[in-house]
Amino acid sequence: MLLMVFALAFLQGEANAQQTVTDSSVLNRLQALEQQAADRKPGEDNLLVAGLVTFGLVSHHTNAGGDITKQHGIDGDNFEFSPLFLWRHGTRFLMEFEPSFSGDELGVNWADISYFAAKGLILRGGYIVLPFGSYSKRLAAGWINKLATDPEGVADVPPLTDYGVEAEGGLQAGTMKWNYDVAISTGMQLNQDGTIQNAGLAPTNNNMNFSGRVGWLPFANSSMEFGLSGMTGKVGDPNTKFENAKSKMYAGDLNVVENISQLQLNIKGQYNLIDITQSDYIDPVDSSSYNFENRTKTGYIMAALRPVLSSSNFIKNLEIAARYGNYTTPRNSLMGVKDNTLAFGLNYWLSWRSVLHLTYETIKSESTISEKLGGTPGALTKTNSLYLQFSIQL
Repeated sequence: MLLMVFALAFLQGEANAQQTVTDSSVLNRLQALEQQAADRKPGEDNLLVAGLVTFGLVSHHTNAGGDITKQHGIDGDNFEFSPLFLWRHGTRFLMEFEPSFSGDELGVNWADISYFAAKGLILRGGYIVLPFGSYSKRLAAGWINKLATDPEGVADVPPLTDYGVEAEGGLQAGTMKWNYDVAISTGMQLNQDGTIQNAGLAPTNNNMNFSGRVGWLPFANSSMEFGLSGMTGKVGDPNTKFENAKSKMYAGDLNVVENISQLQLNIKGQYNLIDITQSDYIDPVDSSSYNFENRTKTGYIMAALRPVLSSSNFIKNLEIAARYGNYTTPRNSLMGVKDNTLAFGLNYWLSWRSVLHLTYETIKSESTISEKLGGTPGALTKTNSLYLQFSIQL
């Protein structure tokens, strides 16, 4: 009998020990889940899909020395479908990715990650839009642009997206404001004909490109901004005749938004100067050498008026715009041209981020390609175009 009592007591102890182990294991798992829930607070991670779409029709009339051609149809040059993916992690990290289907090509506008390091300081890395001028980074979207086309040369000369790191921000100085944006990127590569292109993620010339912009807003209401930009870097491949070639680029930009009586006045402009130190190039036809001053100048000035304070909903959604632009590439080069552009537009704003553009643009183009390269210096081409375009930010 005593033996049975000891046996029962032993079994009961084993059961209690097993129950204690099981309860402890469950408790540990519950504590781990509670910790995960505490670490991952609601709203810490957010995904937003935005983007833009631009679509329209165009009619071209071109007169090249008496040879007249006409084209009508879908405006493939200015078509764009660009979804924008924004992923925010916590309050300091933001990932941006914007692929783009434009014309017949699928590409990437930018893909980067930003770290909000402090008040007035954002650090960024990846495939970024370089800080040179204001048009490409702020104004190129179809629903922001006041006309159906980009000012010639300003949006893509030089190439303004690259792999790199960037720091940008701003600061208050009394009633004035300053902003800054500086970047280091993989740089550009000089081609044998004198043009430049992105060097890519693994550049062959091992050069770096330095770019930056400073903006000054002198008034307390931020109605006016002046910007100055610079970009420089070696562009030549090693062990070639271009090895020591450098690029030196400068830009100035202006932005004014001011209400005058019932009208909102909007003025924007930019001027770029691009110098490449190399002057001796190779003719692709016979491999002979030829020389030219490799300097490109491009700029525009645009003004728009909108009666935003009108009592009529129809009238206050109308806007008129006009733009003058000039694009001058190196004389006696294979890309030698001097273009003067005038554009006039009537816009109707369906909402603050969707607009219907009706734009008339005329471009007078004078060839400056030398006869040695097969050109006809002074040859004129005039192109008149009419655009009907819809653009929306999603």
